[in-house]
Formats: sequence, C-alpha cells, structure tokens
Amino acid sequence: MSASSDAPQHARGDGQEGGTTGAGPAEDRRPSWAPPSLTSGRMEAALRTLELTVRRRLDGLLQGNHLGLVPGPGTEPGEARPYQPGDDVRRMDWAVTARTTEPHIRETVADRELETWVLVDLSPSLDFGTAACEKRELAVAAVAAVAHLTQGGGNRVGALVSTGERTERVPARGGLAYARTLVRRIAETPRAPEGTRGDLAALLEQLRRPPRRRGLAVVVSDFLGPLDWERPLRALAARHDLLAVEVLDPRDVDLPEVGTVVLADPESGRQREVHATPLLRREFAAAAAAHRESVAAVLRRAGAGHLVLRTDSDWVADIVRFVVARKRNWSGGVV
Repeated sequence: MSASSDAPQHARGDGQEGGTTGAGPAEDRRPSWAPPSLTSGRMEAALRTLELTVRRRLDGLLQGNHLGLVPGPGTEPGEARPYQPGDDVRRMDWAVTARTTEPHIRETVADRELETWVLVDLSPSLDFGTAACEKRELAVAAVAAVAHLTQGGGNRVGALVSTGERTERVPARGGLAYARTLVRRIAETPRAPEGTRGDLAALLEQLRRPPRRRGLAVVVSDFLGPLDWERPLRALAARHDLLAVEVLDPRDVDLPEVGTVVLADPESGRQREVHATPLLRREFAAAAAAHRESVAAVLRRAGAGHLVLRTDSDWVADIVRFVVARKRNWSGGVV
C-alpha cells in the first residue's frame, strides 16, 4: 500500500487501506540492482537480463549450490565429518564414531530429480510499486531465481499462476529451455481488472490436490488480506519442503506524510479520502507491522522458509542473505 497526493491510488483490502502509484519508476531511474522492467515492448530483453542476473550474479554468489535456497538439507546420506560444537546430535554417525573413536556426523545432500512447483499470486495488489520496481516484477524475478537455480540434473519445475480472474497451470518439466518458457509465460500473464479479488487459500488447495510426489513448493505472494490460507498451507508443508516468498513495497508497511490522499483497494474497488495525520500514519504502521508478524508466525508454524523481498531493496543480496542464514541453521551455526 502506498499513497500519493495528486491522484487516486491503489491498496490491498486487508483492514489497512493505503494507496500506490500505478506503475514502477521509469527505466532510466531504475537502480542497477532492481529487476528489469517487464513492459511488453521490452519483454524478451528483460527476460534475458533477468536470466543473466540469476546465472552470473546470484548463482555465482551461491557458488552454483542451490541447496540452501530450495530443497532443504536433504535426505540422502553424504560424507561423514568430525563433530563440531553446535552440530545437530541427531546426525551423529555412530558406526564411524565407533570405528574411529572420534565423534562424527553424517552430512546429507539434497534429493536428486527434484520436482518444484511454484505458486504465483499475481492478484491486483501486486500490480504497483513505489520504489525501484513493481511488486509484480519482483515476483517474476523470484520465479526466475527458483526456475533457473533448480533446473538441470533431471529436476523439473512447474507453476500455478493466478490473477484472481483466471488461473493457469504450467506442467512440471525439465531443461533450460522449459525454464525460460515458464518464466516467460508467468511474466506475460495478463493483469486482472481492478476490483478482482485473489484467493490464496483456494490456490493453495489447487496446488495440493491431486497429491504430487514429494518435492519443493514455492509460494510467491504479498500475503495481504485475511489469513484464511493457513490450513491449506500447513497441509502442503506436511508433504513438501516449503518456501514462502513475501513480496512487499514500502507503502505496504508505512504511509508517507503527504497530506490528503485518496486510497483505493484494487481487489474490491473501494475508495476513501483521508488526511495522513501523524496519528493515522502511526496506526497504519502498527496495523501493518501486526499483519506482517501474523504472516511470519503462520509460516513458522508451517515450517516454511520465509524469504522477504522488497521493491526498495537489492533482491539478489536478500536471497543470498536468506541462503546463508538457512545453511547456518542447518549446520548448527557452522557454515
């Protein structure tokens, strides 16, 4: 949610109302770290740029290892190594320990032939941005990162994409060419008209049924609105490794000091004219912070990895920090 004093603006209807500019910044003012603009005339060049960013900058920083980003610590046994303080004692390899008379743990590696499903919420609340890009463009960047980092080695990736008006299922297949096709289809998804409401709970149910082989489920959304999606999310997490990518704009969490503004909810069409007083701004920030914490608590209870990407932050650096933190947790504090 965001606000501007010179035109009616948009917001998500979740008990907090705000506004937004209808589009991201002009390309010549876009920071070098921001995802490329997905305007129709430059779509092909933007997707090539996005792929190069993932492959050269992100994959390079991760040293070609996507275990930290997606499938979790894995289940296949790997190398044994001496125990270090902070290691998870549940991974002790007692046979090696007895043979060497020195405590050892057994590393695990990610399961091969991973099947990844990406659920992409492109409801109207993502069709704006007040910082470096639109939330929609950041969501596509997140999909590109998952698709390009998991393809290869017999892995497959598919997607379930919804704008609230229509839902499209892209079957899971492997290969670089197919990963490119999937990202392009998501980037080219038509925007839903204002007044269209998304339904994340129903979308999660569609991803969960029929049951698929165990793999990775990635949910990309701004997670605004009611938290009625907790039950299907937890059911999905019971069968799959789960990664939630929360896409935010500064105006989702803070109302600027801009005087009188017209706030609009793009998923209901409601509008309201308000004066952004200091009291209103504090109440808005408190309500937004409470909602964000509720979302984080639901994701924690489901055992999901929680990656937050913002339109005013370097998304590649945020992913790398997320990966490093997850690897540190899995290794008991030793990376």
